[in-house]
Amino acid sequence: MSQTSKLLQSSRLNFYSGMFLAVVWGMFAYAHILQFQKTHELSPLIFCLSETLTAIFFIFRSDPETVSTIPFDWLVAIGGTFAPLFFRPASWGILPLASTAIIAGACIQILALISLNRSFALVAAKRKIKTAWMYRIVRHPIYASYCLIFTGYVLTNTTLANVAIYAVTIGLLCIRIFREERHLALDPQYREYMIDVRYRLIPLIF
Repeated sequence: MSQTSKLLQSSRLNFYSGMFLAVVWGMFAYAHILQFQKTHELSPLIFCLSETLTAIFFIFRSDPETVSTIPFDWLVAIGGTFAPLFFRPASWGILPLASTAIIAGACIQILALISLNRSFALVAAKRKIKTAWMYRIVRHPIYASYCLIFTGYVLTNTTLANVAIYAVTIGLLCIRIFREERHLALDPQYREYMIDVRYRLIPLIF
């Protein structure tokens, strides 16, 4: 194993990256809790819960069997993970009813995280391959939930900054899908899974 691989899979890196994520999440959570206290609307709280679940599963994820050592994969993963934490509540939204998309996305996310358990990953990495529950419907149910949540959030909290963050996040998410599948497809079991479950995010479409 190369020195780069050892570093990327080290428990020390996992610890410090987890601590950094906790700090950024803290500022994100504070802003959304304040918004909930002002408006008493549930959507900011549910969105905060969604990102909290991501942070928790990241911190307690299992050690990977293999992990990509390609710098681009790491940049995409880090950018895609931290970008949503810069969303901020707004006093106006182009479509307030889109808050229902946040709730639906959060429900899908919870089911997908339970299905995935500690095999959660940010960068392209192989842990125990999950093929049950939500992973029988699409190959990336967590990413599908993110698309719903982020879309609902921007439609209910519409600012230029949030729209820009949304565009960056969705773009990085799509890149992550292809980069992760490229890494995981090195495993014959995952290649069989890709044949069995054809769609990545949306059944019958993509």
